[in-house]
Amino acid sequence: MTGVGFSLTARDGAARAGVLRLGRGTVPTPAFMPVGTAGAVKAMFPADVRATGCDIILANTYHLMLRPGAERLARLGGLHKFMDWPHPILTDSGGFQVMSLASLRKITEQGVTFRSHIDGSEHALGPERAMEIQHLIGSDIHMVLDECIPWPAGKDEAERAMELSLRWAGRSKAAFAAEPGRALFAIVQGGTYKDLRRRSAEALAGLGFDGYAVGGLAVGEGQQLMLETIEETVQHLPHAAPRYLMGVGTPEDIAHAVARGIDMFDCVLPTRSGRHGQAFTHLGRLNLTNARFADDDRPLDPEGRSAAARVSRAYYHHLFRAGEILGMMHLTAANLAYYQELMAELRAAIAAGRLAGVISGLREGWARGGEG
Repeated sequence: MTGVGFSLTARDGAARAGVLRLGRGTVPTPAFMPVGTAGAVKAMFPADVRATGCDIILANTYHLMLRPGAERLARLGGLHKFMDWPHPILTDSGGFQVMSLASLRKITEQGVTFRSHIDGSEHALGPERAMEIQHLIGSDIHMVLDECIPWPAGKDEAERAMELSLRWAGRSKAAFAAEPGRALFAIVQGGTYKDLRRRSAEALAGLGFDGYAVGGLAVGEGQQLMLETIEETVQHLPHAAPRYLMGVGTPEDIAHAVARGIDMFDCVLPTRSGRHGQAFTHLGRLNLTNARFADDDRPLDPEGRSAAARVSRAYYHHLFRAGEILGMMHLTAANLAYYQELMAELRAAIAAGRLAGVISGLREGWARGGEG
């Protein structure tokens, strides 16, 4: 396929550092994508998202098709112009969101019919329509439509959904409007069943995609089972293609997944936490609404390099206690900057062949600070 270029620049065990080349820019990997579900990274101006070191963001097909609508977005020049973000965008196909609408949707071989959570209107989303919507949105990386099942699920149910997702992946590829600089990623499913993950990965690799996502994890199975499933999956994916772990996660989960060969991540955690007074720092997670920070004049993160990391903990505490929107904006920026700094540290560690030691040092730092 012609949509994407990906090259590895260093390896350290199973971990990889590389560069993903898309029409609107390059993305050093391992990379973290802030979530801009409805065309906005919450509480952030696009230029400020970029200033954190971010090269690519995620938006969501399901939400954008409902509001403002894919056809309207196309008429307005596409999502990049609409939200003033000229850099790469990956769009999730909406499978995960549809999973959460169990009482409002019906799944058949053709696709999913569901009622909008906004106004109750009925919509149909099949592989072909998912590709069409993402084309209208104008995203740089399209995701195939898949069925993401909740955890725990019996093996028969996991196998049924995995097989359906494979058929939908084939239809998604056939419907994908390939253009230079645009990529199509497949999604490996199969629950936490290693043989199903292997079958899914091998079948998708046989179809040939620009990249491969590991879906259906971080849904309650716990870290150890998640990591075991990742290890089983990645060994059956093409070495020369990027690997994307969907919806993960905490800094520790990301570090462990990088060590197992994952290249790309997304999660709402840094932005959602930032809006609720929770900070991610080199010294662990801090709840700045706690009274103990009222007189704490130390910077949020003494090891952080962003302007938001230099703001005092006492000031953050005051902003959240006073209900000031600035607190949400500042802390979201601090969290996103921390995540980008973490990815840069991991990339440098892989290049230097010292990833295990760096991860150990990161964990010691997180344990040192914490909630206390």
